[in-house]
Amino acid sequence: MDTPASTSLGLSLRRYGASRGSHSHDHFQVLIGIDGVLDLEVEGRGRRVGAGEGWVVTPGDRHDFESKDGSRCLILDTAQDLWARCAGRAPLAPQLLALARYLALCVSAPSTSASALHHAPALLLEAWGPIVPNGRRRAIDWQGLSDWARSRWHRPLGVADLAAVTCLSPSQFAQRCRDEQGVSAMHWLRAQRLLHARQLRDRGIGVAEAARRTGYRSPSALTAAMRRSGSAR
Repeated sequence: MDTPASTSLGLSLRRYGASRGSHSHDHFQVLIGIDGVLDLEVEGRGRRVGAGEGWVVTPGDRHDFESKDGSRCLILDTAQDLWARCAGRAPLAPQLLALARYLALCVSAPSTSASALHHAPALLLEAWGPIVPNGRRRAIDWQGLSDWARSRWHRPLGVADLAAVTCLSPSQFAQRCRDEQGVSAMHWLRAQRLLHARQLRDRGIGVAEAARRTGYRSPSALTAAMRRSGSAR
């Protein structure tokens, strides 16, 4: 991977080659293909990013990447939590390729494109588009929200945090959670934490390390939670 140009706003133009790379970040990484095809594997799931296509890698997700015939991508590294709602789905705007190519030119000459670069993160977020079922209200990307929470088990999370990510008030989010998931917001959050811990255990990770990664106060607390759910090992 080669990074010929970048800006202080987290935007860069990168070239990928046949040499395979692998890493993870503590922030969102937004990839938009400009030319060629980039092969991604994010937490074991494959994804190809061609020209005009995009993908969002969530914080903490290990991703492998290579491009056998070479490719270029516009990259945005950002801590903006609103990107959680874009995780797991492709961008909707058909003009994404034209936007990415224009911003790539701006990255190469940042001193003459300050205004465009300043607005670039918002324009790219807009390109992913809202999810609005039946034209009534924006859908909650529950998988994206789960991925967002997974990267933050190290600190206390509450309904207000989840609501902020989905651009809802705490009461609106709580009601949507009951309507769409059939449980309270905190029950859903606890279930996501336990699911992540169970997945780590299934991968052979010890109970102490699984508890540390998922924010349980002790290994015994995790064991007790798994026993209550009927998944103790």
